[in-house]
Amino acid sequence: MKYLLIVLLLILASSCQITETITINSDGSGDIEIVQQREENSYMQLAGEEYSKENVFQDTTYVFKEYIEKYRENFIKYLPEEQKLFQKYADVKVHVKRSSYEKEFRNIFSLHFNKVSEIPDLFKTEDYASDIQHNYALTAENHYFRIEYDFDGTIFKRSVSIINKDELEKAKEQSENFEKKYGSSKLVQSYLLKYHFPKKIKSISNSKAIINSDEKSLTLEFKLSDCLRNPEMTNLKVVLE
Repeated sequence: MKYLLIVLLLILASSCQITETITINSDGSGDIEIVQQREENSYMQLAGEEYSKENVFQDTTYVFKEYIEKYRENFIKYLPEEQKLFQKYADVKVHVKRSSYEKEFRNIFSLHFNKVSEIPDLFKTEDYASDIQHNYALTAENHYFRIEYDFDGTIFKRSVSIINKDELEKAKEQSENFEKKYGSSKLVQSYLLKYHFPKKIKSISNSKAIINSDEKSLTLEFKLSDCLRNPEMTNLKVVLE
C-alpha cells in the first residue's frame, strides 16, 4: 500500500503547483497558507483516456478542531502524546475543492500562529483528520519526512528531516522510473516558497532564492519531483538584519 501511495504521490506531484506562503509580524505571530493546485494540462498528459472519465465534486471547508469535537469518543482513545499532536492542528483551516466539471482541483491549508515554532506539518492535516474520524493509527507517520519551522526574531529556519530512510529509497526509485517514462513531457510541477519577514533580509542559505524589492521578502522555487527525491533540499535559513 505504501508503495502504491508513492506512485500516486509522484503522479500528483508531477502535475501540481504548490505555493507555501508565510508572513511573520514584528511580534513573531503571523500566517501560513499552503495551496496545492492541480495543473490540468500536465495531469491530462499523465491520465490519458481516464481524464475524461473523471466524475467527482467536492467543495468542503473545515477547521481541524471540528473533527476533534465531532469524533470526541475516538479522540480520547489516543495516547496523551498523540492527542497533544492533534491539538497542534486544532486551528488549521482546510478548504478542499475537487470538481471534474470545472476542472478545478485545489487544497488550501491555512493557520494563524502566535509563534513560528507552533506551525505543524500542514501536509499531514487531512491524514490526521481521517485518523480521528475512522479511529485509525497515525497514518501520517508513514510519511518519510517531517517539516518544522523556527524563528528567534533574527534567524528563521525551515527544517526538513528524514524520518523513514526505507520509504525515502522507495520514493527515489519510483521517481527515477517516473522520470524515464515521462521525463520528455512538458509537465508543470513547481514548489514555490514565498516568505515575508518583519525586517530586512541579511542573508539566505539557498543562493537560488530571490529577495524582493522591499528587501523583507523572498521567493524560492523548486521542481516538485526533485523535492520528493530529496526533501532536505528545501531546508532554508534566513538571517535578518
